[in-house]
Amino acid sequence: MYRTIEAIPYKETKDGTYFIVKVPNESLTDAVKKFSNNGILTGELRLDDGRTITSEQRKKAYATITDIAIYQMDLPIEPTKVLLKTMYRKKTGEKKFSLSNCSVSTARDFISYLIDFCLEWNIPLTDTLLDRTDDIGKAVYSSLKHKKCVLCGLEGEIHHYDTIGMGRNRNMFDDSSLRKICLCRRHHTEAHTIGVKTFEEKYHVYGIIFTD
Repeated sequence: MYRTIEAIPYKETKDGTYFIVKVPNESLTDAVKKFSNNGILTGELRLDDGRTITSEQRKKAYATITDIAIYQMDLPIEPTKVLLKTMYRKKTGEKKFSLSNCSVSTARDFISYLIDFCLEWNIPLTDTLLDRTDDIGKAVYSSLKHKKCVLCGLEGEIHHYDTIGMGRNRNMFDDSSLRKICLCRRHHTEAHTIGVKTFEEKYHVYGIIFTD
């Protein structure tokens, strides 16, 4: 659920920054209670700097929408865009927006949604996943969630960015605090061969902490 908020920095501590958050003209008491009862106690704060969508973002969004439309038996682009925007808004609670003048933050999140949609439904992209995304971290997360290679989109397997270490039983070891990335067999082998640092410099990608 997304809502426009006013966030005022309250104080900083060694553990992080505390905010006072105001949701103008709306009560979310019932929604917060529902999330708490379901064990959902964390969220995401998106800071909007007031900039509008860039030409590069618009290009990525329309290219991904086109890939989806072509995959769905060459459907027209415009109705496909309208449907995807509607699905995105229903899932997130985002207000109506236009790819001609929406904010940079909205464009970034919508592109991430489109990429996640493609990975979930095995829709091939005409560009690499990393060239198409506007948020590397979310692309890495989506690839891990759907077990698809973050570089090529093929079926993937978990690569531990932080090594588990010799002599440990991988089936018994809790790796929830280790950074991971999802790679196909070919890229997984390459990562082990050239090492994490060289792999990161070559592909401009990184591992994140992810739990199933």
